[in-house]
Amino acid sequence: MMSNFEINKLIVELTAHFKGFAVPEDAPAMKKYMKSRFEFLGLKKDIREAATKSFWATNRLPEGEDLKTFVKAIWQQPYRELHYMALQLLEKPIKKADESWIELLEFLIVNQSWWDSVDTVAAKLIGAFLEKHQNYNAIYPNKWIASDDMWLRRTAILYQLKYKEKTDTDRLFDHILRTAHEKEFFIQKAQGWTLREYAKTDMQAVVEFVKKNESALSNLTKREALKHCK
Repeated sequence: MMSNFEINKLIVELTAHFKGFAVPEDAPAMKKYMKSRFEFLGLKKDIREAATKSFWATNRLPEGEDLKTFVKAIWQQPYRELHYMALQLLEKPIKKADESWIELLEFLIVNQSWWDSVDTVAAKLIGAFLEKHQNYNAIYPNKWIASDDMWLRRTAILYQLKYKEKTDTDRLFDHILRTAHEKEFFIQKAQGWTLREYAKTDMQAVVEFVKKNESALSNLTKREALKHCK
């Protein structure tokens, strides 16, 4: 197990490494795009990925419990690029993760919350995790959709985004209807997005669902859901 000192030292070195690749004049626009919720170093995606690759080429990537601790520690850092890197590090391990990882996934949703991180956690990480752990698949989304936390509700709507023919349509449609009364943009947008994505698999089911519930769904939800339906 890595000590807190080792983890903190690794984060300091990683931050310094990222700063060496940063283009500081890009940072203000990146911060503005995220409504000034986070600080940015000035690392656009391609540069950030190059910096990430070069750093881990010469440093040992934490694994297992160390990776959990490392990601949580990264999540406390001010720079958004570090958060993005942490999520990227989880994409492969999460496919083999045991049930204990659900606590970390929830932590990532309800802390440093904004659409850019929540959508990645929901569609890429939680989607893969719950597909493997079907016993949790029957529990957590139903808990999240009833949560007071808007980002957990958004996650419950979006986690099946990449499921295609494996989508549990009863659950998807139920979660959309349970939140259909909400005026929150991020909820309505998630409803429309996930319906639009599922329409690529079963357009008729989406068209029929929207038609049947036309009076309950927001205009934004309906517009997004039927965007590519003819």
